Amino acid sequence: MTSPKLAIQTDLGRMYSRKVGGEAIVPSITTVIGMDKLDLSGWAGYMAAKSLSDDHRLVQAVGDPRQLRSLVRDAAGAAEAYRDSAAMRGDRVHNYAEQRALQALDLEHDLGSAQAALEANMELGFARHFDQWWEDYDVRPLAAEVTVWNHSVGYAGTIDLVAKIGGRTCLVDYKTKNTDRDGFVKRPDDKVIMQLAAACKAEEQVVDAEQGTWKGWEHGTDAMLLAVALGETGARTFMAPPPALPDYWSKFYALRRNWEASFRIAQSRASLAEITPPAQ
Repeated sequence: MTSPKLAIQTDLGRMYSRKVGGEAIVPSITTVIGMDKLDLSGWAGYMAAKSLSDDHRLVQAVGDPRQLRSLVRDAAGAAEAYRDSAAMRGDRVHNYAEQRALQALDLEHDLGSAQAALEANMELGFARHFDQWWEDYDVRPLAAEVTVWNHSVGYAGTIDLVAKIGGRTCLVDYKTKNTDRDGFVKRPDDKVIMQLAAACKAEEQVVDAEQGTWKGWEHGTDAMLLAVALGETGARTFMAPPPALPDYWSKFYALRRNWEASFRIAQSRASLAEITPPAQ
């Protein structure tokens, strides 16, 4: 994932401060949503088994317990390695998209370096299809990588893009996705609706992260919420359904309370206390 200037990684997930170098105060939107955990044990097991079966060293290792143990150790970390690799790829693609928007806004940018990073990892297909998406939807950027804050509930987050598309103000979240067997870029998880619902409920947006200056949030009232799946074979755009937003917001609010309880428990170090038998 990308690292906004005001984001701070903690034991309880990513949090945000009000200025660079400041204290972590509230959880990020993605940290709150992360309280709704999925059971990935099946996927992790599959990745380990696939890594082992695909390992060219397996034939030579059969019958040699020492070599087999080494292969099993490598395979056990396959899911984590895949996750980390996907996260770094996502950062590169998001950086390209951000630099593209900054260029369009006539702000300081480094699009060349972002493109070079994709090329070095043989990922230029993402850039090509992002540029095509930008042209097809006639994107008119208003701001890129906008950090926003909600005081009432207590959270912050960073919106990938605020733009005019088809005459509407849109809050856009990019999701880097693989391609399925039929050649289609996979659709984002519906949790992105919760992410966008929280983003549009922001109350402030940062003006200067170094100085810690903020202003009122201007774009959430009637914005269209879009998730854009970016892949090596194309790009797909999905709209969050307005009738469902209140329910997704309610779920986010409940998860925020869950995070608060976990935070307080961690701070108090509350745990079971052993006691002795009562006095006779």
